[in-house]
Amino acid sequence: MIGYHASHEQFGPGELLELVRLAESAGFATAKSSDHFHPWSERQGQSGFAWSWIGAALQATRFPIGLISVPGWRYHPAIIAQGAATLGEMFPGRFWLALGSGEAINEAILGQYWPDKAERNARLRECVEVIRALLGGETVTHRGRITLVEARLYSRPRVPIPLFGAAVSPDTAAEVAGWADGLLTVGGDPALLSRVIEAFRAGGGEGKPVHVQHALAWGRTEAGALAGAMDQWAPSIAGGEVAWDLRRPADFDLIAELVTPEALCRRIDVSADLGWHAERIAALCALADTVHLHCVTRNQRTFIEAFGSSVLPGLGEHSRGAAG
Repeated sequence: MIGYHASHEQFGPGELLELVRLAESAGFATAKSSDHFHPWSERQGQSGFAWSWIGAALQATRFPIGLISVPGWRYHPAIIAQGAATLGEMFPGRFWLALGSGEAINEAILGQYWPDKAERNARLRECVEVIRALLGGETVTHRGRITLVEARLYSRPRVPIPLFGAAVSPDTAAEVAGWADGLLTVGGDPALLSRVIEAFRAGGGEGKPVHVQHALAWGRTEAGALAGAMDQWAPSIAGGEVAWDLRRPADFDLIAELVTPEALCRRIDVSADLGWHAERIAALCALADTVHLHCVTRNQRTFIEAFGSSVLPGLGEHSRGAAG
């Protein structure tokens, strides 16, 4: 399937609601949502509360919508479980949840010590166990990295909610494979994506669905596509622990000042050529069950219209299908 990525960092929640409706009308088969407290850049300038927004988005559409969130920091895992259960009860079979270890720009706002990746992974595993137990109807008492005492969810969904593991590296993909119902990762280089997916499958993810968030920049001209990408997504050049450890949008804007167009084009797909984008997306579709397109520029309406009319039909069966 081909999905639309709803970027809360770039668009206000009201506008983003209209965009996801337009995406469904244009032929996108599903959508996914980010969950940020801060944007990646001051120029992006937005960051609505995704858990409020997604209920409205599910009501306003008919296709499946997923959310990536982080338990154990801003949100206690019991609150995530309750929120997911409520959405699953109201919209059976249409909501899926990806869980990740988080970034300091969103999670360090509470003033807690921000640990290394191994500790964040351990905290995530602990939170997943609590969330699964609550969604399963258990009364949960847990004392560890997080604490929960005699908690039970009374409003639960009839249809189980898939819990995906979020990973961008082979090591993390293998780490989440044992507990996750599926994988959410990033697009770009098909060779790297293959290694991430292979690690997930080898670690216990064989037969489980794989979703990919694919960043691209499109405009009616090459110059327009590149200018939009440089304005909105230059901070994405920060990789590895740098991206996870910086705390403020202004920190990412400092990185953006050092980014060259050539470097950014090695990180995301930038082109005005719809056929070129279609070929790149098809290569990802050959590896994954669902590819969510994130056009990082601000021209969302023209992107949705152009890709809906000229890209999705050419992808054939990849653009349709059941939710993973």
